This record gives sequence, structure tokens and C-alpha cells, in this order.
Amino acid sequence: MNRMDERELVKRLQQKDEQAFQEVVRRYKDRVVNYLWQLMGDYEKAVDLAQETFLRVFFKAHKYRPIAPLASWIYTIASNLAKTELRRMKKMNTVSFDDIKNIFIEEEPTYNSPEKDELIRTLRAALNRLSPHYRIPLILKDLEGFSQEEIAQILRLPLGTVKARISRGRKRLKKELEKTTALGAGRSPKGEGNHEGVETS
Repeated sequence: MNRMDERELVKRLQQKDEQAFQEVVRRYKDRVVNYLWQLMGDYEKAVDLAQETFLRVFFKAHKYRPIAPLASWIYTIASNLAKTELRRMKKMNTVSFDDIKNIFIEEEPTYNSPEKDELIRTLRAALNRLSPHYRIPLILKDLEGFSQEEIAQILRLPLGTVKARISRGRKRLKKELEKTTALGAGRSPKGEGNHEGVETS
């Protein structure tokens, strides 16, 4: 199927055209899975929620109104599913800054250095300690590239609330990273120098 413009794609999707649905999945699947992965901290759960997202896109396409881009509507569905699941799990998760987004959304597998792997683990751990209250708008802004106005539409929140949550979320993430760094600096290295029962000259 040749790439079609969004208006035609939506029209055919609302007619339950399976090729149009496959095109929607092709365009948005990877982005939605990555977005949900950052929210849930669990790749398999993210894939499951992404599948549910696209099922709802297909069966509820007749409810879509072109007052916002199709991507915003899809992210609204994904966000609602994620928030419901996070409440059920009672799990607190988080987000990231512009300068670290490339670490999280590399499109092709790469062989990371041990230092980079450690950085990724540190960032994920810090993000996972943040509430979805801050994490969701941060991911939408800093990883997915939505404007604050688009995020307000996706989350159905006032623009001022979105701006405040992004600002506070970034500050909280920074504090979490600083705490992690401080703990790491104060930890005495193990497995280096003398080993138990072994003398060195």
C-alpha cells in the first residue's frame, strides 16, 4: 500500500479497512511500544498494552474526530491504558530530559560500552522512582517530541498543569540522579585491590 495522507487513512480506517489499519500500525507501532516501555519499565507489558492500544484504535476509529492529529489520539488511548495498568500495579515510574533521550530511543541495536550500560541503568532506576503523575508528560515531551499544547490534549489537562508537571518532573528527576550519584561516590569499590584471604605485596 502506498503511503496515503492522514485524512484518507482515517477515512479508510473508519470503514474498517484492514490495509489502512496495517498502515497505522506500521507508522506508529514502534513509537507507541517505546513510549509504553518508558512508562511501564517492562518491555513485555509495553508490547501487550501497545497491542491493546491498536485494537482500540481499530474498533473505536469511528469516534475519532480530526480536531487533533491521529498520533495524539493514539497516544491518548495508550496513556489511558498505561495509567490504568499503573494504578492496578501500584507502581511508580518516570521520564527523561532532551539530552538523554537518544540513549532510550536508539532505532538500531548497538553494542554499548560498560559505562554507557551503567548510565542507562542509573537513568532508568531514577526514572522508575518518579510518579507517573510527572513521568507521562515528561516522556511525551522529552522522548516523543510532542508540544506542551499537544500533551494537554493527549492527557486532557490544562496547559498550565502540563507545564508545571514537566518542570517539577525534571527537577525531581535531577534530584534522583544526584542522590544516585552521591550514593555511588560514597560506596567503597569491591573486588578491587586486596581480596579476602589474599595478601598483596
